[in-house]
Amino acid sequence: MELRLLITFEKVATVLSFTRAATELKYAQSSVTSQVRALESSLGVELFERLGSRIRLTEAGERLLPYARRIIELAEEARAAVVETEEPAGTIAVGTMESLTSYRLPPLLELFHHRYPKVQLSLRPTLGDATRQALRQGTYDIGFLMEPDTEHEGLESEVLAEEPLVLVASPRHPLAGRTDLTAADLAAAQLVGTEPGCPYRDLFEESLSQWSPPFMEFGTIEATKRGVAGGLGIALVPRVTVSEELASGALGELDWRPPFTLFTQIAWRRGKRLPAHVRLFVEQARRLVREQSPTG
Repeated sequence: MELRLLITFEKVATVLSFTRAATELKYAQSSVTSQVRALESSLGVELFERLGSRIRLTEAGERLLPYARRIIELAEEARAAVVETEEPAGTIAVGTMESLTSYRLPPLLELFHHRYPKVQLSLRPTLGDATRQALRQGTYDIGFLMEPDTEHEGLESEVLAEEPLVLVASPRHPLAGRTDLTAADLAAAQLVGTEPGCPYRDLFEESLSQWSPPFMEFGTIEATKRGVAGGLGIALVPRVTVSEELASGALGELDWRPPFTLFTQIAWRRGKRLPAHVRLFVEQARRLVREQSPTG
């Protein structure tokens, strides 16, 4: 089995599309098709079922995929071990969510941009379930999660910091200044949030499920903050995302603490041998995020 054929097979198996695999590998689609057929011929089995415009792995393809990934990773590790480089180099596909990208990761991104320019970071905006799935499939090298759980099937993960949450409102909101707010008080107010799937939005909604309050969805953390500052409602967000607004008085903190705790984590596929430049990224993420955190 040739390594290039395994690389092509792994890419097609990950994205389940010959067209998309060709684009990402920078091959003609006919080359991808012929390489997969050559691998199938050498093994004497079919690796994909063709279902009209869709494809899926056969049982043989499912069995081959983890071996292909291990062989590719070993080849990359071997190359890194024997090729002398003056500085770290390579690409890293990183799955992360907006609040972390905008408020936790800038020091890390700036560090790599200035100190390690040969390391190319590709940030992919996804939320928890999608990030975990992409890590398991090998689409992402590294993922950042903000979750209450710290164990994830098929993944290695490390807690970087507890992520403090704060309930905010306009200083002119009727609940501003009140003490001992209850869940019923919050459910009776207009709730503002990001899209479903955002961990703190989902857990906040679950904590108020007895009342089934509607949410006004703004999609992004920035739009949510603007809506709240404009008096449109109240929102639960990570404290790090509103520290400036709280300090300036544009937003006020309400007297309520969520009945759950979230942890910012970094994760990768269990059993994956991280190349040197990816290990460096993990080490620097660990250091910088913990330095930022009041609990770090």
